Amino acid sequence: MASFPPRVNEKEIVRSRTIGELLAPAAPFDKKCGRENWTVAFAPDGSYFAWSQGHRTVKLVPWSQCLKNFLLHGTKNITNSSNLRLSRQNSDGGQKNKPREHIIDCGDIVWSLAFGSSVPEKQSRCVNIEWHRFRFGQDQLLLATGLNSGRIKIWDVYTGKLLLNLVDHTEVVRDLTFAPDGSLILVSASRDKTLRVWDLKDDGNMMKVLRGHQNWVYSCAFSPDSSMLCSVGTSKAVFLWNMDKYTMIRKLEGHHHDVVACDFSPDGALLATASYDTRVYIWDPHTGAILMEFGHLFPPPTPIFAGGANDRWVRSVSFSHDGLHVASLADDKMVRFWRIDEDYPVQVAPLSNGLCCAFSTDGSVLAAGTHDGSVYFWATPRHVPSLQHLCRMSIRRVMPTQEVQELPVPSKVLEFLSYRV
Repeated sequence: MASFPPRVNEKEIVRSRTIGELLAPAAPFDKKCGRENWTVAFAPDGSYFAWSQGHRTVKLVPWSQCLKNFLLHGTKNITNSSNLRLSRQNSDGGQKNKPREHIIDCGDIVWSLAFGSSVPEKQSRCVNIEWHRFRFGQDQLLLATGLNSGRIKIWDVYTGKLLLNLVDHTEVVRDLTFAPDGSLILVSASRDKTLRVWDLKDDGNMMKVLRGHQNWVYSCAFSPDSSMLCSVGTSKAVFLWNMDKYTMIRKLEGHHHDVVACDFSPDGALLATASYDTRVYIWDPHTGAILMEFGHLFPPPTPIFAGGANDRWVRSVSFSHDGLHVASLADDKMVRFWRIDEDYPVQVAPLSNGLCCAFSTDGSVLAAGTHDGSVYFWATPRHVPSLQHLCRMSIRRVMPTQEVQELPVPSKVLEFLSYRV
């Protein structure tokens, strides 16, 4: 079966350029557990890149130094756990904020991680507590790690100090996401069928349990304005939550198999979801409509056979920071870069056993983790956004679809602003 639609000339599909790779050590850290790299993440300020090998360690490298090493020494960068020990620093030391390559030992198998940074103006949502053990400054960078035991550990990235140990989930913490507004609100998704909302500025107080999933929750993502949360899981589940009231907004219907990843566009107007049904859907989260479909199997499987093409299961999806591109990983050993206005990939790259992916903070690089615990990096499609698209993103950051549709402008403009053309 063809990998792309027959009408597409394969010469038109550009192969993405490899930037570099971080290879797992030859000997696993803990032979009792797997090496799968289920999570990769870039710090919000671009200072660090972090990934887990499925063992008890999370490895952090200064991203700028990592790029420099790739340019100087070629693509390979084999990390050796023996020479990456964290140098304990005084938290008040002058070099506190200087990124240094190191390892954090989490004490259990790591399934998920997320960076979080604080904005001092964003106070804790808890109004009854007048004092807290921790005061998170603007110069602080936190790392949340979700573990096999159901625990979540919060670390100070610069010192390696364990700050909080959040205990409430009863199964694997499959995904973590911080609210982008600097409030240090953390949401965790677990195999125990729940999402839990934590307030780190209130010493990690668990504020709410979001229930609705009938089985495992695979992934969750905040909208850019932190007002909405998407969560996905088994049984075709895609839920949208109001994060001011902690209530479910709607369930999105359309996928034919488990949904394993989700991500919002930078303006919050679009939502991408990836499923084992071999598809990535682009939704309007404000109306629940499917705007685009990116298929990884042609012709696409009928609903009754959607679970049978397990060599084309889509594992991960990520929205680029330009709002024009989406990256996907599938079991057919390919990374694909899609444009939101095209129904075929504009760039591809080979990748065996890919599990997760994320764009760098500036959007210029895509990182992907694999079954063997390694990470691979590619240059992302270069495209100068049009003035129309930049204006569209500016409008959509502050206006949901319902408000856009009430604007006194021509229908073609409304279609463009609604991402329907």
